[in-house]
This record gives sequence, C-alpha cells and structure tokens, in this order.
Amino acid sequence: MPEPNIFVNNPLVKNTEQAGLTREQDLIARVQRGQKELFYELVQPYERRVYAAALAILRNESDAEDVAQEAMLKAFANMRQFRAEARFSTWLIQITVNEALMRRRRGRTVVMEAIDDRRGEESDYAPRDFADWREIPSEALERKEVRQKLAEALATLDRKYREVFVLRDMEQLNIQETAEALGISVASVKTRLLRARLMLRDLLAAGWEQGWFSRLPFEKGNKPW
Repeated sequence: MPEPNIFVNNPLVKNTEQAGLTREQDLIARVQRGQKELFYELVQPYERRVYAAALAILRNESDAEDVAQEAMLKAFANMRQFRAEARFSTWLIQITVNEALMRRRRGRTVVMEAIDDRRGEESDYAPRDFADWREIPSEALERKEVRQKLAEALATLDRKYREVFVLRDMEQLNIQETAEALGISVASVKTRLLRARLMLRDLLAAGWEQGWFSRLPFEKGNKPW
C-alpha cells in the first residue's frame, strides 16, 4: 500500500541543488584532508535538524542541546570514516539519533563530561553554543504559530510514532534509514508512520478552516526551524 502523505514537497531547482551538493562534497573532502576549521561551515546547515532530531527523542531541551553537541563532536572525530555513498545529512542525523537513544537509556542520572574537558582529549574542535537553535529572530509571528501548533500536536503522539514521523517526514530519512536509526524493522516504520500521519491529520484538522494549516512549512518543502 502506498504511503499516504499529508504534506506536499516543493522540489528545489535542480542546478541549485547540484551546486549545493558540490560545495558540500568539497567541504567534506577538505575536512577529511585535515582542514578542520571548515567543519563548522559543513555542519552549519544542519544544526537545527540535529537539535530537532534529538528533541524529538528526548523531549527535553537541555538534554537535546547536550546530545546535539555530542553528536557534532562524534561526527568531527569520525569524519575520515564518512563515505560519499551516503548523504552527509543522513549520516549526521543517524549519529544524533544514536546519541539520543543512548542518553535516554542511561537516564539523566549520568553526569555528562563537559565539552571543554573533552576538547583537549578528543579533538581541537568545539561546537558553538547552540542555545539559539530554538528560535530564529527573523521569523514572522505566523511562522512561530505554525511551529507551536505542530509541536503541540507532535507532543501528544506516543514516542514510537513521534520518532518515526520526525525522522521520516521532517528529517527526510528514507524508510530503510529510519529503521536502521531506530533499530526497528522496515515494516514497523511503515506502520508507525501511517499511524502518525493519520493522527496528526486529525489533530491539525481544525487548522484547515483557520487558514494556517495551508501554510505549514512542510507543504512548501521547508523546515519549521
């Protein structure tokens, strides 16, 4: 059965997308050759996606920020292991999901080592303070309302449905990648995704009459952060 989708993607202009990929591939190659100062430029476009993926699993902003920074450090430390067959964004999100799942299993009783302490031990890269991930000052109030409505709806879903929806429809991992990231079967991903989409459709149905639903970022192919 084909996957029903309540969102309509807006495809990017082909040559613009290709130019972006070429630039990213160049940055990856240069970082792998030792130009470590370019790492932040490489990951900057994915900062909010990393934070959002962690938040979807942990449901705690402080923990999500910690995990986002841990994921960035792990990605930096393992850049030489990255292979071009995979999308860099997918690889980065999978690292984030793994870190978030490990954090959730450990629970919040484990004291995380400070980033500053790790800096000298693991690498000479330290991520920026990502406290600004939750807001973009230039966003319009309407955009914030949309994000709030979607966040409220997502928060009501069971964890297993929320995680699949965020990774598949928001982070745009494919079905197989989502299954691998969460350690579940492809069939489970499809089942949970269908349930999540149907539940969100019902939860957001009132927005059709209010008008804001038609302006959901996903319908325009954009992210809500």
